[in-house]
Amino acid sequence: MMAQLIKKQTLAADPWQSLTLAEGETPETVALPAGDVIFPLAVWLARKNEIVSCHKRIGLLLEADDPFEQVIDDLQYFIVIAVNFRKFVDGRGYSVASLLRQRHAYAGELRAVGDILHDQLFYLKRVGFDAYALKDGKNAAYAIENAFSTFSDVYQASTDQPEPIFRRTA
Repeated sequence: MMAQLIKKQTLAADPWQSLTLAEGETPETVALPAGDVIFPLAVWLARKNEIVSCHKRIGLLLEADDPFEQVIDDLQYFIVIAVNFRKFVDGRGYSVASLLRQRHAYAGELRAVGDILHDQLFYLKRVGFDAYALKDGKNAAYAIENAFSTFSDVYQASTDQPEPIFRRTA
């Protein structure tokens, strides 16, 4: 069973494939598949020139602890950046998304992947995610209907609402 992708608050087909390294493979030796590929950061760093010359649409996979600052000058290459949440309690991916959107003006698709539950979608959207690959076995229809309306309004400023409520109501 594959993860269910939610984009624009609706179920969407996913044309992207994620490259994963098998045991014994290294970023330098792994075969690069054709098509729309989301590459792990280590593969991108090791083979950037080769990837750029062979792929029209490029995606990047960031782990929460990846030094994503190494690719700030490369953001224009990425149609999608996927941030992997290994555990739903790990909040570092929220910071990565917020920094990519607010500080570095990344305008492409920002996708939350990994251990993603419907309870997180409202908060993921607040920091700049606009696509979500729900964890296997979760009800995407329920998530779409309920997760994005957890609160009717927000007090704090964030990526999805840059002004706090006191400025909006003044």
